[in-house]
Amino acid sequence: MPEDFVPPHGGYKDLISYQKAKIIYDATVYFCDRFLNRKDRTRDQMIQAARSGKQNIVEGSLASVTSKQTELFLTSVAWSSLGELLEDYEDYCRINDIAEWSEEDPGRKRMRELNRIPQADYETFRKGIEHEDPAVCVNVIMGLVRVTRYLLAQQMKRLRKDFVEVGGLRERMTRARLEERERQRREGKREKDGKDIKDRKDPRDRNWP
Repeated sequence: MPEDFVPPHGGYKDLISYQKAKIIYDATVYFCDRFLNRKDRTRDQMIQAARSGKQNIVEGSLASVTSKQTELFLTSVAWSSLGELLEDYEDYCRINDIAEWSEEDPGRKRMRELNRIPQADYETFRKGIEHEDPAVCVNVIMGLVRVTRYLLAQQMKRLRKDFVEVGGLRERMTRARLEERERQRREGKREKDGKDIKDRKDPRDRNWP
């Protein structure tokens, strides 16, 4: 039986990268409303970059039914958008003389603990995101962005591997057609062989001259 060339798709809500990107978007809206002037172009750029990160994960997952290449491309766009967002947060730290947490900082250790919680959402990180100290707020969000970009990088690696090994929709359809033709050929041969055996006369049934 030929393979089902339409793969599972659209399950973006189960992707940890999407769950994190959703937190990042909400956190960025909160951050910009709290710390940036509404007339500041950076505010709009940061919110747009956060939204792009989230939405391209969604669109990539939905596109996977027809094109792994498109899914890979949109996932890479999400990764790049979050990279731009991270740069904006780093700029904010530099301009406002805020130190980024080191690997041994207690805040960073706490982030590692929170990131291990299954189905984590905004509430999981709310205390950090909405902390009275801007340094805590920005470091928590940057930590989320870095983790999400790492997850997206792993997704892209898997998507490249899947494309090489399985191919896209066109390759899967071609393979399915070839398998179906081979199946029909084998069935036709079995039917022909069966008919030949049925039509063959037993020598003992011949009439004597």
